[in-house]
Amino acid sequence: MDPTQYTGDFHRASEPSTGVLLLEFNRQVAILPRPRADRTSRAPVNAFHDAQVLWQEMHRIVDDVSNDPDVRCIVLSSALENAFTAGLDVTKSELSSGKTFLDPARRATSLRAHLLKFQAAITSLSRARQPVVCALFGSSVGLAIDIASACDIRVCASNVKFGIFEVNVGLAADIGTLQRFPKIIGNDSKARELAMIGRPFGAKEAEEIGFVSEVAQGGRQEVIELALQKAKMIASRSPIAVIGTKEVMNHSRDHSVDDGLQYVATWNMAMLQSEDTPKAMGSALKRTPVTFDPIAKAKL
Repeated sequence: MDPTQYTGDFHRASEPSTGVLLLEFNRQVAILPRPRADRTSRAPVNAFHDAQVLWQEMHRIVDDVSNDPDVRCIVLSSALENAFTAGLDVTKSELSSGKTFLDPARRATSLRAHLLKFQAAITSLSRARQPVVCALFGSSVGLAIDIASACDIRVCASNVKFGIFEVNVGLAADIGTLQRFPKIIGNDSKARELAMIGRPFGAKEAEEIGFVSEVAQGGRQEVIELALQKAKMIASRSPIAVIGTKEVMNHSRDHSVDDGLQYVATWNMAMLQSEDTPKAMGSALKRTPVTFDPIAKAKL
């Protein structure tokens, strides 16, 4: 694995252990408050903005990583100390001004295309071949919920501040939260409460409702260490088995139980012929360690 190929203008990448890629948002730009003489600029919070460069770069990197046979698991977090991401930078959003040079129909068509591209960027995390472990801490609001909901596993630090805040700025969350979050927590009433009121919630409540699987006491360093522990264990398993598990669980999430059973039967009629199956079984019986070959890189 060469992590440098996944480092961009707004992301940094590293390989903390074999097969694990740590990908961190790294937008070192602060959101400026509304102009007022008595207010100063705020610390960087990895805000996404309408220029699209940050989320388009993430989409490209995740798609490239998905085809890297040396990457067995991705840990997604932030290089900043105070925030995973504070979501959309409303100070740079065209929606905040209400100004447009297009007639309503053309404006609507353009906005829909923009939203679909944005959705595809976040969905790339769900569609990545490898599992994605999301390590959340500090300010993790708005778009952070969209991003985390598209990941496979979510852990957070005790200092995290969550919030589905889109309703507070006059819009319905449109990049994935309203579709994924209710399914994740399995409580439609609670999901609607959080999305319709737009109140903050912390690590304790997030764990109680099932949004995160574990809480690390502390902040950025502690939660990334926790995420890396889980990623290292995933990376040690058969890549065929791990990829298959993600694929089948994603399919089952959006289909009936019967459809899911039919799908996994079709999937495993091929994948059970992998050399990984007897190797893993033999290792379990003998209680000896085992290594698995990487999956070949797809040739386009």
